[in-house]
Amino acid sequence: MLIDNEFTVAQPVEKVWEFFGNIPQVALCLPGAELTEDLGDGAYQGKVGISMGPVKMAFDGAAKILQRDDASKTMVIDGAGADQKGRGNAKLLLTAKLLPAAQGGTTVSMQQDIQLSGAAAQYGRGMISDVSAVLMGQFATNMQERIAAIESGADLSKL
Repeated sequence: MLIDNEFTVAQPVEKVWEFFGNIPQVALCLPGAELTEDLGDGAYQGKVGISMGPVKMAFDGAAKILQRDDASKTMVIDGAGADQKGRGNAKLLLTAKLLPAAQGGTTVSMQQDIQLSGAAAQYGRGMISDVSAVLMGQFATNMQERIAAIESGADLSKL
């Protein structure tokens, strides 16, 4: 299932791209995500907790940066995880592209190719798209705050 999301961050493209190069900082912006290990060479292990309606799922998984193109400001990440209670699996191929926004700042365009099995797969495309849109909105807000905090030298542990 393909899901497209787009949001604007009030920061220049170069600054947002630099931020995207720090995967631990990026992971801190995604609600429910936690990196548990840097495996090197753009590979990471982590956990993600997601709520879809009455079902709360927690996935252990891994992600790897497949491509990072500085010229086009495009990043491709492959991820996969299994629910901690054995209720399903998720696979994700995420393509993020940064573009200058018309009103200033940066437009972040994300395409997610998601494959679900088990309990998560029981939900329709509409609900999964809605959850994705909410998460991307929270991610955008968190990223904007974190970039601004880094710029100002603020204490990041309070974010």
